[in-house]
Amino acid sequence: MHHAAPDHPSDHDHHRSSSSRREAIRLIATGVGVAAVGLGGVPSLAQETPAADPKDPAALPISLAQWSLHRAIFAGELKPLDFPKVTREVYGLGGCEFVNAFYRDALDDDATFAELRRRAEGSGVRNLLIMIDGEGDLGDPDPAKRRDAVARHLRWATRCQEIGGSMIRVNAGSKGTREEQAVLVAEGLSQLAAQCEPLGLSVIVENHGGFSSDGEWLAGVMRKVNRPNCGTLPDFGNFRINQDLVYDRYDGVRLLMPFAKAVSAKSYDFDGKGDETTIDYARMLRIIREAGYRGWIGIEYEGNRLSEKDGILATRRLLERLGCVAAAPVPI
Repeated sequence: MHHAAPDHPSDHDHHRSSSSRREAIRLIATGVGVAAVGLGGVPSLAQETPAADPKDPAALPISLAQWSLHRAIFAGELKPLDFPKVTREVYGLGGCEFVNAFYRDALDDDATFAELRRRAEGSGVRNLLIMIDGEGDLGDPDPAKRRDAVARHLRWATRCQEIGGSMIRVNAGSKGTREEQAVLVAEGLSQLAAQCEPLGLSVIVENHGGFSSDGEWLAGVMRKVNRPNCGTLPDFGNFRINQDLVYDRYDGVRLLMPFAKAVSAKSYDFDGKGDETTIDYARMLRIIREAGYRGWIGIEYEGNRLSEKDGILATRRLLERLGCVAAAPVPI
């Protein structure tokens, strides 16, 4: 575990990121913002990959996290149903990672999810995962609330299966001591993973604040759950445990990679050489490859200086320079 100064650039960005996601969920819940229209899925046990160079098993395929475009979506410049087309035609990528907040109002609308699958197939992209927020704490100390959170997550899991996805990303929310939370979260995850198994879905946990941003703690939770369809989504950022404590991002990713079924390449800004200014991407890619990972790596741009489009493309260029592969060439 490592302490970091509160003014570490990525810490502020993570704080803004968590706050902005919570605000996004609040806006959707209160009917403000964009009309909801579609949802997304995840890669099958993250081992299925598109046609990367078969001679280079380390050439990880690149996907796009929908949160990278949240400003365009909230401004009404991008309709959520168009995300698969934009992923392919604008960014040349072959995998979509969706955020449930953009589709909350459409959860009971069968036509929305049928259309999302149709559009993804028409654009030649894979619906990979749904990131689920705001559906209760899977580690709630109250057993009834914990069961309710599992049931609420399961509704999204069913939609994920319908659109051809194979994973849902969840959070490890709980209350209590470090060990109490580990036990409670493991119980909730076990219940959810058991119910997702018949659907052919995996449940993956992102380091996303609180004890989940402690790599050792989350790895321990995975060992407690010990199910083949429950794993992690290591995020290059998101290692702030609380206001005063930040976990070392490289140690954290290293500890989470043995359980990883997807990876989130968080980015904030780039220097004149095209390198990320907060995160050593080359070091991260070495950690990922040393773990033997062969799944998707998802771009999640959260910076403010570059536009969303320029930030996504800068992240793609950096990942390609480090041996990852986009689905199709596009001018960038």
